[in-house]
Amino acid sequence: MEAGHADNALPQTAQAIINCRVFPGDTLEFVRQTLNDVLADPEIKLTPLGSGQPSPVSPLLPEVMDSIEKLSQEMWPQIPVLPVMDPWASDSARLRRAGIPTFGASGAFGEMDLGNAHGANERLPVDAYYEGAEFLYRLLKSLTHEM
Repeated sequence: MEAGHADNALPQTAQAIINCRVFPGDTLEFVRQTLNDVLADPEIKLTPLGSGQPSPVSPLLPEVMDSIEKLSQEMWPQIPVLPVMDPWASDSARLRRAGIPTFGASGAFGEMDLGNAHGANERLPVDAYYEGAEFLYRLLKSLTHEM
């Protein structure tokens, strides 16, 4: 956010960049309208900095979910499997736009301190790293065996 010519002066103008991650299935117009509704001020002008490229939703395929649930039950019997949509970007948007259903599964458990994601203090316990790698290895073997 930038405003005014000095920190100790009331600004004549101000501008902010709002980095939006558009969920699959949503449109840029939906995001723009939501921001307008939240800001609720006709004096604020929203100007897109890029064209954006929305992507479709990947359907939850039974063969993928069945493999994830079976393997999760083997490795972590007390942990339920819940599909979620993470709000960060990945290459999956490009694949979905090309018509390739795309899913993410990590199998990594660690501290739920979201304040350190991609920061200087980002971390994952060593055991969780190796456990997640084993989960992904076994998941890929399971999925490719079924195809």
